[in-house]
Amino acid sequence: MANTFFTKLKQLSGSYFSLTPYIVPQQEAEASIREGVSFRGTNLLILVMAIFIASLGLNTNSTAVIIGAMLISPLMGPIIGLGLGLGITDFALLKRSFRNLVVAALFSMLTAALYFLISPVAEGHSELLARTSPTIYDVLIAFFGGGAGIVGLCSRSKGNVIPGVAIATALMPPLCTAGYGLATMQMHYFVGATYLFIINSIFICIATFIGVKFFHFKPVQAVNEKRAQKIRRIIYAIAILTLLPSIYLTYNMLRQNRFELNADRFVSQECQWPDTHVLSSSDVWNKNGRQINLTLIGKSMPQDSLELALSSRLRFYNLEGTRLKIFQGDSPDGTNSLQSSSVKDVYEISQAAINAKQAKIDSLTNIIATDRAEMHLSGDIMPELKVVFPQIKEIAITKAVFANPGDGATDTVNVAMIYAPGVNHTRREELQRYLEARLRLEKIRVVEVPASLP
Repeated sequence: MANTFFTKLKQLSGSYFSLTPYIVPQQEAEASIREGVSFRGTNLLILVMAIFIASLGLNTNSTAVIIGAMLISPLMGPIIGLGLGLGITDFALLKRSFRNLVVAALFSMLTAALYFLISPVAEGHSELLARTSPTIYDVLIAFFGGGAGIVGLCSRSKGNVIPGVAIATALMPPLCTAGYGLATMQMHYFVGATYLFIINSIFICIATFIGVKFFHFKPVQAVNEKRAQKIRRIIYAIAILTLLPSIYLTYNMLRQNRFELNADRFVSQECQWPDTHVLSSSDVWNKNGRQINLTLIGKSMPQDSLELALSSRLRFYNLEGTRLKIFQGDSPDGTNSLQSSSVKDVYEISQAAINAKQAKIDSLTNIIATDRAEMHLSGDIMPELKVVFPQIKEIAITKAVFANPGDGATDTVNVAMIYAPGVNHTRREELQRYLEARLRLEKIRVVEVPASLP
């Protein structure tokens, strides 16, 4: 029963993974690869145009333009040719592929350098910067891309494998970035990008070599086996030497990613206070060490105590040796912590809101004070009126709004309502002038009420 199951499983897997019906003869695959090795005439012109397009894409940070340049670039040809020449020990093809690859790389770098020398935009954007720090992941992409490339070239239905490999392995952007480094004299761009291009070329070549051996391509006649072994050893040594720096860079990248995650976790869990908030935080990892910068807003806290308390918690987040730099109020070096634009903006907006509220409070305070003073006017002036105008029994001083029925206009008038039996017109005018002088009012209207108010 078990034997029957495994037999069927083997037959089923064989029907899916059998390559014989789908693989072209060696002569046909070789002819296709050898045709793409040459870099003369139209191939070289197409390469120059592709470099210009890729440089424009990097300069404008346009992913679509960069992908278009990678699609039309013929750079894959000599790299696949290197793998084929190594696999079938064709030293003539190996030399021609290597020579053409070096020529293509030099033309590409010089073309990119020329473009960036005359380009009005000289800044490096994110797509450009991403091509200067290769890691082990770039090695794996190149290796599996090369494997897909040789399988596609040996397949009867090639499809879009080679263009896809050109995009995945990204041969064009590193050369453009290297040209940018030459044009701007920034050697870290040139070295990093050139290293990435070498990684891609070597591991696409090695994957092609393995593919050629896997498909049992026959070697050329009259092979010098010692020479072939020597060349293979050289290639293996170069591959290992190329791989080692990428492993180191990958290790550093993973350490930095772990540091950033731990720092974010530290800030989110430890920097929580009722009256103070974290306005911004940043993680710095460079040759000078690791540092976490915190900008706080709200109620100020004692700087030394705060740094001591937070520093003691760093070890619980695997952040030993990390420096803390906290900005709140004036920093220890005398510079104002509100130097960043975001903090300045928040401060200015908050200050404007506070000023507006204070102006409104002052205005309301003045209105309340005026109303309170008017409420006490009548009581304050009544003792004087009893001496100067003894006929006046009661008085009420207030403001009234008079409206004109004709045009709807309104006017605010000071009004003195009096109850003074027997006061004639002359005495009323004298009372008006007295009140205007005594109360320092431009105009006051005296109105006599017929009876005492309840």
